[in-house]
This record gives sequence, C-alpha cells and structure tokens, in this order.
Amino acid sequence: MEMLGTRLDLYSYAADGVSTSRHFSTAQGFNSIYLPESVIPLMNAESEGKREFVEDDNRGAISPEPVATIDGTEFHLSVKGIGSTTDPFSMQLLNGEYVSSLVRDMSLREKILKGSTSGPARFITGELWLRGSPYGGQGLEHATTAMRVSEMANITSINGFRIAPVVSIAFLPEELEKQLKKIYWYRRFTGRIVQELRLVPSNIRVYFHAGNVIGRNMKRIFDMFHIDSNDKAYLFECNFIRSCIALLTLFPRTMSMRDDGRFEGLDFNDVWLDKDAVISPDGTVYFVDLEGIEERILDRGRVEDKIEEQLHRSLYEFMFAYEQIERERAARFGGGNDRKIQFGTLVAQALGSDPFIDVSESSNSVILNIKNKLNEESLYKQFPIVDWGNE
Repeated sequence: MEMLGTRLDLYSYAADGVSTSRHFSTAQGFNSIYLPESVIPLMNAESEGKREFVEDDNRGAISPEPVATIDGTEFHLSVKGIGSTTDPFSMQLLNGEYVSSLVRDMSLREKILKGSTSGPARFITGELWLRGSPYGGQGLEHATTAMRVSEMANITSINGFRIAPVVSIAFLPEELEKQLKKIYWYRRFTGRIVQELRLVPSNIRVYFHAGNVIGRNMKRIFDMFHIDSNDKAYLFECNFIRSCIALLTLFPRTMSMRDDGRFEGLDFNDVWLDKDAVISPDGTVYFVDLEGIEERILDRGRVEDKIEEQLHRSLYEFMFAYEQIERERAARFGGGNDRKIQFGTLVAQALGSDPFIDVSESSNSVILNIKNKLNEESLYKQFPIVDWGNE
C-alpha cells in the first residue's frame, strides 16, 4: 500500500523513560522519540538516526512501511506529538524567526534560529492546548488515558469496537521539555510532554481535519486499497458499516453494573468518528485518538438516553462517509438499487454475526435491535436505521 501524504524526515533519540502497554511488553523498537529538524538544536545528544515518515493530521506522523501484522491487517507506526507547522491562533505557518520571537530566553532564541530554514518548520510548543496537552505535542495525562483504554481491548477490539492500539508512551528528555515550555503564546502547559506511539492501519481519516479523507479522496483511496472489483467494494462497505455501528453502540457493548446499582460504560468526550478515526484497507474503521474515551456512570433511567445520544452523535458522519464509498463503487462497477434498499441490505449482511445487534425489518423500517453486554433485556434499544417511507 502506497501511503498518501507529504513525506517527513524525523530524527530518533533515546526517550527519557518509556511506559509500555501490557499487550506489547516484548515488542522491540518502540522506545525512541522522534523530533523534527527544527527542534534538533535544542538537544544535547546525538541522534540515533533519521527515519522517513508521512504527515498524519496536525501533530502526528506515520511510517510509510508497516511494522506489524495483527489478525491479517498490516499496521504502521504512528507517532503523536511531533510538532505542528501552523500557528494555533491563525493560519500562519511557523518558522524559526516567528517562534523565536515568542521566547524571552536569548540563548533559546539563538538555538531556535540556528535550526530555522527558509521554509515552514514544525515545532513542539509549551502552549496549553485542549486542557491536557501542549500545542504540537502530547501530554502525559492524555497519553495515559489512551493507554488505559487500549489495554481494555483484545489488542484491537473492545467487543467489536476497533481501536488503534497504543504500544508505548515515550517521555521527552526533561532538559528539552524545559526549553519547549518556554515557547508559548498565552498559557503555559505544566505537565509532562511525551510522545504516544501507536499502531494504525492507514492515515485515511473518515471525514475531515486531515489531508487524506474520504470526503475528498475516494477515487485515490480505492486505488490505494486496491479495490478493483465489485465484490471487493461490497466487502469494503460491509466492514465499514460493521465497524461504524460498533462505534455508534459503544456504551451498551461495554456496559457493566456497579455495586451501587448504577451502570458504567465507555463514552466519547471531545473525540469524533469524522476526525479521530482512520479506515483500514479492508474498510474497517479504527478509532485512533483514544484520549477522549472515558468511563461514564449512569442511573438506570439515563441509560436509554445515552444509547440514543451515542447513535446520533456520529450518525451523520457515518452516513456521509458511506455515501462517498457507495458513489465510488457505483461509478466504477455499475449497478446500485434504490439507495435505501441497497443500504438496508448491506446493514443486514454486515451485522449478521454481531452479538450485540439483531437486524429486523418491518413494513416501514430496517431496525437495529441493540443488546448490551449484561444481556439486560429491559435496556435493549430499537433504532430504525432506514425508513422505507411506505405511508
């Protein structure tokens, strides 16, 4: 698979400590940090070498070659927290001269200017961003949350909800961290700065917020994933539907009962299907940014509302992306029934083996009969995924 995106060289250094997931305790090669050229003058150590990556989203990079195979799917190294290229408060590109103007330390200014080039640069900064992370970097608090969620999974699946697993958290050297925290606009980040090393199947985001997205690149994505027949396209669509419905029903899939009689399950906070998930070559969607997934505790009377809220939260993004995939399939290979019939048929096929969803059909709708991990029938939920419109 040829990775789409702008090539990016990063320099590897030994991390100042590494926290490794229990799933990958014997894995090798996940104990380095990766820095852009503009940050190298701030280091007092020799690089272990230069490595080629591809840009991924705002502050990430992905290796063009796979580093692991899990259940038949190739995964690439993704590093979160390599620096950003754009001013957080405008569309201005960062460069050494501009970034140096943000700091008062004259010695640090000189180092930043030493690494500057004529073009845009990439910087990890000390600006407080998203409460738990610095702009361009990753904070330990967010990375720890992502690791905890990742360790709940059976490597890449939490009861059918697919995730990109976190392998390790690599700490930046404290001396480098002190210097980076002096680069800020308004509010200084006070926590530890780390990099989150993950395994991802691609850098294709579902909807927007990155250079490679379903909404604009469907033709190239079909070529990239070698979808060269109608059968492959239908399989791709089924995998896409199956994994997205699992995402839309995360709370009931993870629901447990607490000692106090309340219910606990996983929910999304400030993360979304459209920008925080990637799609694999077989169509399966993997959630990448796990830092925004958290346990939610609810009284019985709130469970049904939460299930419905999760369904609607990402339903539009799911349907938008499906529509782009189906349009490309039809354009390449022809055919295509009435869109409602086509989608309803694929939903039934895709969810046939899902233990948490039964699909039924009435004269008016295709209905998702949503179960839960507790098999608590009083909290089962019906949701019409397609309305036939038969008045």
